[in-house]
Amino acid sequence: MTALFLDLDGTLLEIAATPETVVVPPALPVLLDHLRALLGGALAIVSGRSIVTIDQLLKPFKSAAAGEHGVGLRFDDGTTEEMPAGLAVPEAWRDSLRTLAERWPGILIEPKQHGCAVHYRLAPERHDDVWKAVRALVPDDHPLFRLIPAREAVEIGPRATSKGFAVERLMAGSPFRGRRPIFVGDDFTDEAGMSAARRFGGEGLRVAEMFKGDPALVRGWLANNAERLGGRPLPQRMSAGASA
Repeated sequence: MTALFLDLDGTLLEIAATPETVVVPPALPVLLDHLRALLGGALAIVSGRSIVTIDQLLKPFKSAAAGEHGVGLRFDDGTTEEMPAGLAVPEAWRDSLRTLAERWPGILIEPKQHGCAVHYRLAPERHDDVWKAVRALVPDDHPLFRLIPAREAVEIGPRATSKGFAVERLMAGSPFRGRRPIFVGDDFTDEAGMSAARRFGGEGLRVAEMFKGDPALVRGWLANNAERLGGRPLPQRMSAGASA
């Protein structure tokens, strides 16, 4: 039996100019709910967004989930876990980043409960400036926080967790335990989740390689293979062209 771990932005949803302008296809929550039922609950959304935001975007669908790259976890039975509990980016750092956004048009700050992301998609020429600024706040050897590269963005988040950690925690319990995990993702942060899935005998599918970088093909693959995903493990390697 299969377990599905799905990234959100860039995997199920097309990347938008800003986090707030992302578009959720109306059929997606229905598709995810169908897949979750076929998998007996063994479907999790694993995202850099918070679990609250995941639920808002995919409403009324709700499942096991990992938010902020594994800092927040919700299990299939609805219980939640925060790891490490209470750790959050200092307010002084947030103030510093907000000052940058005021100084540099096009820089957007996405505050999160535990971390903070800086988006420069609308001002790509500020790439070096943004990275210099966040490195000044979070050196490589900082004991509690790390810099997380993303698509035309960089995030400050707790060092103790990752999407790989989220997969491991969810795979330890019902209904994921003993299943073959498939992790689908598009970004640097998804690599840890893919590696964890492989350690459990599963697959890590990169959107760029398997689905031509197109979330619509990911959604099509999920819809076209729903019964297979719910009924038996997938082959070791798959062709997006054949299955999307």
